[in-house]
Amino acid sequence: MFTVNARSTSAPGAPFEAVVIERRDPGPGDVVIDIAFSGICHTDVSRARSEFGTTHYPLVPGHEIAGVVSKVGSDVTKFAVGDRVGVGCIVDSCRECDYCRAGLEPYCRKDHVRTYNSMGRDGRITLGGYSEKIVVDEGYVLRIPDAIPLDQAAPLLCAGITMYSPLRHWKAGPGSRIAIVGFGGLGHVGVSIARALGAHTTVFDLTMDKHDDAIRLGADDYRLSTDAGIFKEFEGAFELIVSTVPANLDYDLFLKMLALDGTFVQLGVPHNPVSLDVFSLFYNRRSLAGTLVGGIGETQEMLDFCAEHSIVAEIETVGADEIDSAYDRVAAGDVRYRMVLDIGTLATQQ
Repeated sequence: MFTVNARSTSAPGAPFEAVVIERRDPGPGDVVIDIAFSGICHTDVSRARSEFGTTHYPLVPGHEIAGVVSKVGSDVTKFAVGDRVGVGCIVDSCRECDYCRAGLEPYCRKDHVRTYNSMGRDGRITLGGYSEKIVVDEGYVLRIPDAIPLDQAAPLLCAGITMYSPLRHWKAGPGSRIAIVGFGGLGHVGVSIARALGAHTTVFDLTMDKHDDAIRLGADDYRLSTDAGIFKEFEGAFELIVSTVPANLDYDLFLKMLALDGTFVQLGVPHNPVSLDVFSLFYNRRSLAGTLVGGIGETQEMLDFCAEHSIVAEIETVGADEIDSAYDRVAAGDVRYRMVLDIGTLATQQ
């Protein structure tokens, strides 16, 4: 074991504090990463504040990790010291089930191991990217192309793949009409990806203050979701609607905007159970779906795709002493459009 500086929270609502944590010594297949940046995801906020699921305290969040390889195990073949790499939401899975073999590690039949707040194969709770270093099996490490700055790459490890996976799975591309509900941390990356895929993209949001950004990043249309007229205007218009918002929508209204065999994909986690009239699914043979992040191979594909099409997350960088205020802003939706923690400040602040 070796120790590194980190930031952790000890209870719901407790402030983040400077701590020293242990990392395992690298095994033959492991990669040691010197972390440069870790994205601050809405999931980090929800976990830290115990808003869903089980949170294991003390918690070291962070599953949007970008950095540089500082050491590799004797059996590592994919990476070398000095490589620019990233780690996303998953650091292990069974590797043996049919889903893992198909590159669908998030759906592992024996459950995947999350980057933090998860029971590792060694029986220890995983600790995430708000730390100076992390040790990860090379099979769960991603190569970050040189074209993407490390700070802007970090959010792609969650936000990027969360949007890329459903857009690819439901075949967004030339000739398809899609809608993205919510132009925020997920939506702004999704618009850029959809544009690069060739889809005609409409954004629905609560306010018009992001209109210019959405058009700049590739949206073809931008409408207020509070305008009742859109549901008639766009009835049967879209092959795919992706909702990024953690809110209970009027699903019956949104489902009516789907064309024949269209799909509504819910990414945000609503506070209450989803409710709808089943006839909204019967007509036009519509589907309501959800998805986890993509697998490791698809995440690498996403990074390469983003590099090819000059897609990055639009970010605001904060220091270690600003984590608590950053969480308040993320919870309030007061970020344009992703927050990134500068890991170089862990040892110099507080």
